[in-house]
Amino acid sequence: MRKFTALGLMAGMLTLPALAQKKIEYKEFDLDNGLHVIMHQDNTTPIVVTSVLYHVGSKNEQPDRTGFAHFFEHLMFEGSPNIERGEYMNIIQARGGTLNAFTSSDITYYYELLPSNELELALYMESERMLQSKVDQTGVDTQREVVKEEKRQSYDNRPYGSLLIETLKRSYSEHPYNWAPIGSLDHLNAASIEEFQQFYKDFYVPNNATLTIAGDIDYAQTEEWVREYFSEIPKGTKEIYRPDVVEPKKTAEIRDVIYDNIQIPAVIQAYNLPKQTDPDSYALSMLSTYLTGGNSSLMTKELVDKQQIALAIAAIPLELEDGGVFIMYGIANMGVEPETLEKEIDKLIKQVQDEGISDQDFAKLQNIIENNLVSGNSSMAGIAQNLAESHVIFGDTDYINQQMEIYGKVTKADLQRVAKKYLDLTGRVVLYYLPKSAETTE
Repeated sequence: MRKFTALGLMAGMLTLPALAQKKIEYKEFDLDNGLHVIMHQDNTTPIVVTSVLYHVGSKNEQPDRTGFAHFFEHLMFEGSPNIERGEYMNIIQARGGTLNAFTSSDITYYYELLPSNELELALYMESERMLQSKVDQTGVDTQREVVKEEKRQSYDNRPYGSLLIETLKRSYSEHPYNWAPIGSLDHLNAASIEEFQQFYKDFYVPNNATLTIAGDIDYAQTEEWVREYFSEIPKGTKEIYRPDVVEPKKTAEIRDVIYDNIQIPAVIQAYNLPKQTDPDSYALSMLSTYLTGGNSSLMTKELVDKQQIALAIAAIPLELEDGGVFIMYGIANMGVEPETLEKEIDKLIKQVQDEGISDQDFAKLQNIIENNLVSGNSSMAGIAQNLAESHVIFGDTDYINQQMEIYGKVTKADLQRVAKKYLDLTGRVVLYYLPKSAETTE
């Protein structure tokens, strides 16, 4: 039996100090079963973040079994033969820790933040999750109800809650990014226990995972524990399924109307983006910040503050492994027609395409991006996640130390160029969200 007996308790949580921008040092190695391990030592505060990134998201699902990756984000807290059902969170929290997880179209990510004397516990817990999570009918039935409630709260009963679902299904005609990570409850209800068990065996294996430990650690002791708890986990027996689909370029605008439980109309625009690793992605990231990133952005100043035709305008720039989507949405002010708001949004896009941005605005934008990069590595949790994603998405763990230099090479001309190339007004998705009351009058 795999039992964990190490003792130790530290009450309360410790806050993380802000870190100056500096090179992130790390060590990494691979186990024979394919698990990639990254360690970052910072002994300034007695905390440690332990994370596992599984390279599986909603894009790895089958079209008639969507929602599996997100479902497993929940299911893998059910426990194991050595961790009683429902006790996973309680054990971590009782030792003064916090934990969480998320699922995207590309990855599933788990982490625990604990006092550093509890590192062995965190490694044991994650190894149990990887080796022998409870994937049984009781857990599946329990988590189905959890996911149903999440969908009701986050999507069905929230104003504009279906925005992501409705936009993705029109932004992708062939790629499995077509569906959102929440997936279909009908698919989850129809799936057999054997299908869930097979999904676990296929994707939640060491050769599809990256383990990252960041914080107050000793490198030698940490590696010893990693080998002790993870080396026995068998490598997956099948090749990891990854879709080999190239989304075709849109040659015409897709336009639709969604009637929702809302009082105020909204305009959604979506533009397909290149792969996350494409050199253009940096200029596009800066462009999205310039257009909609906060109170000082171009569209907020012009449409919310000056013209007052929008209550809010923002963006969801989904940077995805196989090619993302830039989703921009504006909520119209009272009495403003969505056509009016859309026309003014398009004017500003055309302005950037034709005129670019000023030297002053570009310098300000550079400062914003630099601050964002620094703050992204200002906590152990941020460093752990950035190290893992650098390795998995960008194929080089040291990418974490290269971002500032890469963004520094983006020019004003690059922003104007990518605005022309990707914000194509004739090859996009446009949705109007209207009150359900309008459906009966049209």
